[in-house]
Amino acid sequence: MSDDDSRGADDGTPQTRREARESATPDGGIPLADEAFPGFDTESIPPRPPLPAEAPDPLDTGEHNAIREQWRAARGEFETHVSHARDQFDQANERIKQRNERIKQRTGRDLILAIAIGLAFGAALLASLLFFKVFFVPLALAAALLGVYELALALRGAGRRIDLLPQLLSAALIVIPAYFVQIWLVWALLFLGVAFVIVWRLVGQMVAQDGRTYGDVLADAVIGGFVQIYVPFFAAIALILLRQEGGQWWVLGFIAIAVAADTGAYASGLAFGKHPMAPRISPKKTWEGFAGAVVASITAGVLLALFLLELPWWAGAIFGVAVLLTATLGDLGESMLKRDIGIKDMSSWLPGHGGLLDRLDSILPSTIPALCLYFLLSPWVVL
Repeated sequence: MSDDDSRGADDGTPQTRREARESATPDGGIPLADEAFPGFDTESIPPRPPLPAEAPDPLDTGEHNAIREQWRAARGEFETHVSHARDQFDQANERIKQRNERIKQRTGRDLILAIAIGLAFGAALLASLLFFKVFFVPLALAAALLGVYELALALRGAGRRIDLLPQLLSAALIVIPAYFVQIWLVWALLFLGVAFVIVWRLVGQMVAQDGRTYGDVLADAVIGGFVQIYVPFFAAIALILLRQEGGQWWVLGFIAIAVAADTGAYASGLAFGKHPMAPRISPKKTWEGFAGAVVASITAGVLLALFLLELPWWAGAIFGVAVLLTATLGDLGESMLKRDIGIKDMSSWLPGHGGLLDRLDSILPSTIPALCLYFLLSPWVVL
């Protein structure tokens, strides 16, 4: 026994945990067997059950590899189709641009933009006439004021003295009451408006004293009065027709016929036009285009008479021919005016169309036959 063991036994001090374990396990740490702790038989331990077999990874199977290859092939084929479709779209878009450019060079119009703007104006026109026809009044007023402004600026650019403020005031005086007053009062307002702009011009010339000749002064006064007749008065005639019973359908009808005539002339002239109709006035107008306008306007008139205006087909044919003649004369008249002034378009406010008057040149004069035929042919009128 070591000195530590004898010290623990002799002096009565408690043994440490290590000392107690070494004293209970002599000769190399073999535990002693007693009644409380019998010997441990290692052979009585049941064998450890075998570990379950490792399941095969489905990602490593041949079937998954085949599916993955099929997916890759399908994705590659889809990307090929998308790329092919994109190339076809780019080619078609390029062809449309080239065709539009050729049409623009030939006719001076951006066709796609012109169609988009035309559809927007057509939608506004239909909305005003189909729901509450009084909503057409501000549209007519805006068109008249803008038309007067365009025409006045164009004439001033050609050296004519056109006073803008009295022109706009007189236009509003003529157009606004036309929907609400009797027809004879519209004529009186026209007389007052023309006299107003002429007197304003004469007084302005007297104040200016710039040595302008009497012939030029007289021409300025007459042209100023012509502006009031050409734009505001024709717009007022449309409002007179609008206020009649069923008048909104007649307004829609003559505008539709004028647009159909213009479209038929454009398409037919673009496809078959070879013989100029009035080369000194408008070189791009052809007799082939006029033939297309005849067919389109008569067809539109007959359809409108049968399905909208409650008229026989022959009345629709008369309506179509009358509007066609005034629309053609109005178009040629404005072309002659622009040629005398030395401009191509009245303005550039409407891309693809030019100015507003470039689109209203055939519609404004057509108000006269439309109003006359309403009183002659309309079933609502009692003469």
